[in-house]
Amino acid sequence: MARIEHVEIFMADLKPKVKRTDAIQSFESQETPFVSITDTDGQSGLGYSYTIGQGGPAIMSLLRATLVPQLIGREAEEIGRIWRDLLFSTHATSVGAITSLALAAIDTALWDLRCKRAGLPLWRMLGGAKASVPMYTTEGGWLHIPAEDLVSDALAAKASGFSGSKIKIGQPHLSQDRSRLAAVREAVGPDYEIMVDANQCFTRAEATRRAHMLEELGIAWFEEPMPADDVMEHARLAASTSVPVAVGESMYSLSQFKDYLVASGASIVQVDVARIGGITPWMKVAHLAEAHNAPVCPHFLMELHVSLVCAIPNAPWLEYIPQLDSLTASPMRMEGGRAYPSEAPGLGIDWDMDRLRASRIEGLSETFTP
Repeated sequence: MARIEHVEIFMADLKPKVKRTDAIQSFESQETPFVSITDTDGQSGLGYSYTIGQGGPAIMSLLRATLVPQLIGREAEEIGRIWRDLLFSTHATSVGAITSLALAAIDTALWDLRCKRAGLPLWRMLGGAKASVPMYTTEGGWLHIPAEDLVSDALAAKASGFSGSKIKIGQPHLSQDRSRLAAVREAVGPDYEIMVDANQCFTRAEATRRAHMLEELGIAWFEEPMPADDVMEHARLAASTSVPVAVGESMYSLSQFKDYLVASGASIVQVDVARIGGITPWMKVAHLAEAHNAPVCPHFLMELHVSLVCAIPNAPWLEYIPQLDSLTASPMRMEGGRAYPSEAPGLGIDWDMDRLRASRIEGLSETFTP
């Protein structure tokens, strides 16, 4: 057992390798807050979260002024207690994205530290349910990509062993979405999964129209069809279609997932480890989903989520969107369309510390000691 002695915070800004657009936004950059925690035995853990464009400085401000000063002197192994204390210290700003993303940077650092102290990789520390997981790709399915390129990417992914491709929808008319999806379905055949993501752009009436079209094409799931805070409309949509409804990336508390599952508004749970507030609440959502016989297919952050989905039995997919290659010495291990968690102690991300230091945004770093 050792107490927290030293905490450092900094932020990097990662630019996407490819253009990424959906029905409501463009993925301009990944502002990435980092938290490094060192205990009195000299062991360190590194955690992070992210944005997809703006808001990073607000997260850093919350870390600097409110959350990180509370860590010094705390017992590093009391992760659940620390998470709860920090949540309630920010009660006036919870539940919400900024608070959750700040909590996640701390919580993932604490879990990295715990695993390193124990000499175990995260996926084994949390349960070790399976040694690998199938992947589906989103990287070639963005909304601006023409149909012929969607087809080429899906065929290449299938040839590489991927089990599915996700395609963004939300074109002005249903016929445009149908044409793009039909071209891919014809090319890949019936045994390759196609997922779709509307990024919350539809009304229920329009979502219902598109769901009927998706049924005809054998779509694996309909992701974020409507604004994520409207539980009952998702429940009504789910009751009207055979296409599974997937939600979760825009939800920030265990209770929000509970409401969806109780109302039968979510067939697939897409909990995001950063947006839910870290590994501690992520695991609670995963167990809640298992109790409702619902699969967990998390959003983004594949390099961290690979360890989490391999820790639980009810996670059949990992989303492929690479983003950390510029900050790591080696990429996540992939073979034959499957992802494998690292056996190294900790989160399993092979950070290149020289690149991390070089990527820091000036004016957003700070060190805390007793």
